[in-house]
Amino acid sequence: MLYLIGLGLGDAKDITVKGLEIVKHCRRVYLEAYTSILTVGKEVLEEFYGRELILADRETVEQEADDILKDADICDVAFLVVGDPFGATTHSDLILRAVKRGIPYRVIHNASIMNAVGCCGLQLYNFGETVSIVFWTDTWKPESFFDKIKKNKQNGMHTLCLLDIKIKEQSLENLMKGKKIYESPRYMSVNQAAEQLLAIVQNRRLQGEELEITENTICVGLARVGAMDQKIVSGTLQQMSTVELGGPLHSMIIAGNMHPLETDMLKLFAVNESIFEDTFLNVKGTLE
Repeated sequence: MLYLIGLGLGDAKDITVKGLEIVKHCRRVYLEAYTSILTVGKEVLEEFYGRELILADRETVEQEADDILKDADICDVAFLVVGDPFGATTHSDLILRAVKRGIPYRVIHNASIMNAVGCCGLQLYNFGETVSIVFWTDTWKPESFFDKIKKNKQNGMHTLCLLDIKIKEQSLENLMKGKKIYESPRYMSVNQAAEQLLAIVQNRRLQGEELEITENTICVGLARVGAMDQKIVSGTLQQMSTVELGGPLHSMIIAGNMHPLETDMLKLFAVNESIFEDTFLNVKGTLE
């Protein structure tokens, strides 16, 4: 059997009882190590689980999946994923490969950022399409995610923005030379995401576009959701460019139309509570 087991969002103890029982009896246990991170390292997980973990980076999962599935038809193999197993399409691919080889599978779910963002007080059923905001480079500055945020905003929906993670990435130079030299891990902060969004707002304004999102649009910055030191801050997009949220992982929400209860919840985390007063905030989540 192939088991895909969610680890939750915080630390070693966030695994479910069912998941832990399975981990303890599997012959091999892989730890997916590129779509997200916990607040603790591999060694802490190994001590708590009582098992040796095999790190599975992007290259292993996407190009060497057969090694993960080896003998899974005659023994139990576990694949551990931070959050929930279906938080990344890569893991659907692993299941399809297993089915093709006649290997049965079972999924043990857990909390993920997709539902844990409700901790800020915005109601989950008011969210539209989730977007990923990637690191810009000097020569590559995509804006497609902005158009999706704009569409959600037009529909009155909130947008969860998942911020870029760069783990075991190669520079263009080393990639072209075929050198297995990797860059240091990088995790996008709410500040960086807000700065990129502000740059797009400015570009679109110069192009004469009617803006759904401005510097005054209400946003929420979240850091280390599910951990003991999680942090939530609400304010304008402009304020998100300067808030201090500490270490990774960060996520950001662009607010759509807000129910009064949602507004009251965001006040709990406000940089400046006055921006949520009825005289300043319209129903579309933008300061007048």
